[in-house]
Amino acid sequence: MAVQDNISGPAPRTSLLNDPVVRGIIYQVLVAAAVIAFAAWIVINTAQNLAMQNKTTGFDFLFRTAGFDISFTLFPWSRTSLYWQAFCAGLLNTLLVAVIGIFFATIIGFSLGIARLSSNWLISRVATVYIETIRNIPLLLQLFFWYFAVLKAMPAVRDSFLLPLGVYINQRGIMVPKPLPDHEFTWVAVAFVLSLVAAIAIGIWATRQRTLTGHYPRSILLAARVANAVVMLALGFLAFTLLGQIVPALGKTTVAAVGALVVVGISLTPYRPYAGAFVAFAITFVVSSALLTAMFSAIPLVVLQGAGLLIGAAVGWMMLDRIGTAPVDASKFPTALPLLVVVGIPLALYYLIGAELAFEPPVLQRFNFQGGVQLPPELVALVFGLSIYTAAFIAENVRGGIRAVSHGQTEAAQSLGLKEGDRLRLVIVPQAMRVIVPPLTSQYLNLTKNSSLGAAIGYPELVNVFTGTTLNQTGKAIEVIALTMAVYLTFSLLTSAFMNWYNGRVALVER
Repeated sequence: MAVQDNISGPAPRTSLLNDPVVRGIIYQVLVAAAVIAFAAWIVINTAQNLAMQNKTTGFDFLFRTAGFDISFTLFPWSRTSLYWQAFCAGLLNTLLVAVIGIFFATIIGFSLGIARLSSNWLISRVATVYIETIRNIPLLLQLFFWYFAVLKAMPAVRDSFLLPLGVYINQRGIMVPKPLPDHEFTWVAVAFVLSLVAAIAIGIWATRQRTLTGHYPRSILLAARVANAVVMLALGFLAFTLLGQIVPALGKTTVAAVGALVVVGISLTPYRPYAGAFVAFAITFVVSSALLTAMFSAIPLVVLQGAGLLIGAAVGWMMLDRIGTAPVDASKFPTALPLLVVVGIPLALYYLIGAELAFEPPVLQRFNFQGGVQLPPELVALVFGLSIYTAAFIAENVRGGIRAVSHGQTEAAQSLGLKEGDRLRLVIVPQAMRVIVPPLTSQYLNLTKNSSLGAAIGYPELVNVFTGTTLNQTGKAIEVIALTMAVYLTFSLLTSAFMNWYNGRVALVER
């Protein structure tokens, strides 16, 4: 029987349109061509419209005289300044608001996020009310509130509120003393930077040694004891000096020095919680009394000092409870040591080389204050509004990040005998940062871009100065808008790059 072999021929060719690879390339080419054609149409159409209106393009206008005033700048400004200087003025004002706002929003947001998870019913509810209220009120409305209802409602110049350290508040803003450092003070500033780097290096080295050996080096522990005594001596002297404003006999140098030595001696005994509680009470009592006296001058002084006494007593009691329950061991990094390095070395150099840092206080003249530094109400309202508003969202990010950490981590930390504060600082928050950082980046970007709302209350930031006044005077809409967009894009990319780097540093490494 004959067997016929079925020899299969070549497979039929598939159409190129049915090939997913080829089809994908074709789609990408078509989309790219459409985008290029659309961009070319916009450029050609814009050029034709400008030509019909006898307008030219270019950035030569940046070197023309601006001819207008700016209410607040970080460098000398006059009507003869150029447009590129106006651009720099608005840019620096935007950066100033963004940096200060991010700093305060982060502190307030982290504090509120942790407070909302507190086991204390009152603290948790206060944080919840704050977050839910601030988040649901438009930011622009809040800026109007702080500017018109709060700062513009302040007294006139002659009836300004006087705060401690020679700070005045009135309708025209906040007047603070102006620092006047001499040439030798430059070395003190350099020493401060180097001391800060040294303190960070000491902390990193000590932490690594503790990881390797299970305890901090003996040199660190000995230096920490000296640092604790020196810091307590300085705080005790400050406490007695401040009390001298109420009881003059306590403010004498000899009495304050003896009192500080007594505080240091008590801190070296089992009664050390009482030394810390006294210092906290004295400083809080005097500062709160001074603030209440400046803000409510119509109320009798005795009542205000009584209120300050109650506030100081409450803070002292909380400090007594915190220090009294904290274990006395070498398991915690001594915070007094880096504090002494950062503050003590520059301060010692300040006195050794005879440097001088004088302050020019604001003085009330006939119509306004002379001297000092005036912070306009627009700046204060914008920074305050952005910080308060953004902090509410950061608080929710922090709360969500902490909730994302497994409860088993908390139980493990409790089994090791860690207090609630140590559990958060050493176990919970480091693990929660990998969840907190990505949305935190978005909030930083939002705060920077929301600074453009300062134009609504008259703050001379980039949009107000450049996109507003400069655009109206020059008519260079394309160039002005392009530069402004490039600035915000650069801010966003730099902030995202830094936060992504930090996110990589705090991310958990799986083994």
